[in-house]
Amino acid sequence: MTENLATAAARPSGPFRLGDRVQLTGPKGRLHTITLRADGELHTHHGVLKHTQLIGQPDGSVVANSGGHEYLALRPLLRDFVMSMPRGAAIVYPKDAAQILAEADIFPGATVVEAGVGSGALSLWLLRAIGDHGRLVSFERRDDFAAVARANVETFIGEVPANWDVVVGDLAEELTETVAPASVDRVVLDMLAPWECIDVVAEALTPGGVVVCYVATATQLSRVAEYIRGTGLFTEPDANETMVRGWHVEGLAVRPDHRMVAHTGFLIWARRLAPGAVAPEVKRRASKSSYGDEDVELWTPGAVGDRQITDKNLRKRVREAERAAEGARQAAGRAGEPDGTA
Repeated sequence: MTENLATAAARPSGPFRLGDRVQLTGPKGRLHTITLRADGELHTHHGVLKHTQLIGQPDGSVVANSGGHEYLALRPLLRDFVMSMPRGAAIVYPKDAAQILAEADIFPGATVVEAGVGSGALSLWLLRAIGDHGRLVSFERRDDFAAVARANVETFIGEVPANWDVVVGDLAEELTETVAPASVDRVVLDMLAPWECIDVVAEALTPGGVVVCYVATATQLSRVAEYIRGTGLFTEPDANETMVRGWHVEGLAVRPDHRMVAHTGFLIWARRLAPGAVAPEVKRRASKSSYGDEDVELWTPGAVGDRQITDKNLRKRVREAERAAEGARQAAGRAGEPDGTA
């Protein structure tokens, strides 16, 4: 019996089969991603590699092309795929997607809403986390972005999942028509102005449900935090950002990489309170200015390592500087004099 190509593409292990996506790493580290076909060939200036050479080989095999050049063959991981797939909009990077799955506590069988869908990167992570028995509803204002996302998800999974709905429209207007009140476990908002959707999200979330917002700037972060607080419908929001620094490890040459993946965005999340519940007041220290006393203390000269210098020491430093300058002037004068040799 011939195995369905969609089923084969969705299985991330076992020998390579027709329809599998394979990532080939060439002699100089160059990557080629192919979809295995019976008549497929990879042509490079190093030679030709027939796809049939890979059929039946285990993941992690090494094969040689017609020119004798070897290629390492591996199925691309999800992180590999999202970093190289066609993009209609900027993607949620793997480091942030992992934090979203953790902070939102995405679980198998969950009903999850996301907006916007962008290029489908986060959709893939969410679909994997909720499993076959969960439901993902993705909102996207632009039809062309939604089309890219659908194609990317189908390419990686092998089919468009039956438990995934893509709604083209504004979440603030369409959410109440798409899901029942208090029926959504988690909401992820990746948009320019998430505060515009918080009210309808509160209506859709089940008590204890989580809303996570992914924003790019500190001003967006501040505004969405204050809006969530102002509704009185959520717990006190938490916020963070994730930075990833790789390390070079080769024998005793162990050092940080020269480049790192630093700021991509902020995450802020909160949980839905039960209807009528009022969260205990968060006590904050009173402040005489726009900054709290604790904040001001953090930026005193002593706290940041700016040591105070006495007048006596300052006069000593001035004399030392002047002596050094005088010595430099004398040395320059001697350099301009004849050395007296014939």
